[in-house]
Amino acid sequence: MTFPEVHKKLGFGFMRLPMKNGKIDTIETNKMVDCFIENGFNYFDTARGYMAGKSEWAIRECLTSRYPREAYVLTDKLSDECFSRQEDIRPLFEKQLRDCGVDYFDFYLMHAMDTRLYKKYQQCKAFETAYEFKKEGRIRHFGISFHDQAHLLDQILTDHPEVEAVQIQFNYVDFDDPAVESRKCSEVCKIHGKPVMVMEPIKGGNLVRLPAEADKILREAGPGSNASYAIRFAAGFDHHFMVLSGMSSMKDMEDNIGYMKNFKPLNEKELQGIQNVIQVFRSRDFIPCTACGYCLKHCPVGLPISDFFSLLNTQKQFNTWNTGYYYRMLTAKHPRASDCIHCGRCEESCPQHLKIRKLLKQVSREFE
Repeated sequence: MTFPEVHKKLGFGFMRLPMKNGKIDTIETNKMVDCFIENGFNYFDTARGYMAGKSEWAIRECLTSRYPREAYVLTDKLSDECFSRQEDIRPLFEKQLRDCGVDYFDFYLMHAMDTRLYKKYQQCKAFETAYEFKKEGRIRHFGISFHDQAHLLDQILTDHPEVEAVQIQFNYVDFDDPAVESRKCSEVCKIHGKPVMVMEPIKGGNLVRLPAEADKILREAGPGSNASYAIRFAAGFDHHFMVLSGMSSMKDMEDNIGYMKNFKPLNEKELQGIQNVIQVFRSRDFIPCTACGYCLKHCPVGLPISDFFSLLNTQKQFNTWNTGYYYRMLTAKHPRASDCIHCGRCEESCPQHLKIRKLLKQVSREFE
């Protein structure tokens, strides 16, 4: 299956937009949208919870109110925190259309599918309801976004052959990670004939802010930015028709457009550089947190878990005094890592399947 309406392999994810005075900088975002479209790109991705609930509003403000409907392809999602029964889904969908300022979505995805949520989506007949929207012409393509292991993805695609596309986390660090199983999930999609959209190609920025040793490897492999290696790696698989980038500045936009406008896969030297960087990450034992925020939503204590992990990764990388300083600043406003009550709700919601409770003990030992 192909989607001829999608012009190029790079998508603009409305989840890390530029901010000014605590609000989305719509002037800068407008410039980024204009640059994106002027260079032949047309795929935009949003969800109800992105940008603290403001992403769909930003889509209307910066894209759909400024361009004709045929100028862009828009993906939105049915997120589990927004409904509790089947009767909730249609009113939510109608509101999403209004908030985005469109009459239909090109793609509509069952969001963040994992073992727990698959049961909920089944019980609430979410697949059937979304497929009704397609029959009504209010979505063009129906799919899922997925955060779990390959065996579950195979089950879902077997149970629901009507799924047309799958969004998976895929990057070179997670490629053979036994928790994320990027490669295996991609292969399951290929076996089922489902085109792939890639999310987290730079792993929440972790593949841009590389350790000095890894950064040096890529500088020697070629002239591209660190982001370019990660995104081109993800785009280099034939059945991956889209790679999403959560761009937050014109600098990010111009860099991504520079190497994706006329996309070329990584060459042998660049691929070898990637393999060498993977070995650096494995030797450093970094926490592969992408700062998605799902754990915080479910933490009854309100622990800023991803911030803690970012500080611990920085300490491992640079071993500097000021990470401890920032930990003290952070915990002046939030609970400490040692305040964890070990309920496990964070681990149930973590797309990376991190052992969060165990890792919080590491944070506590390091900084407290």
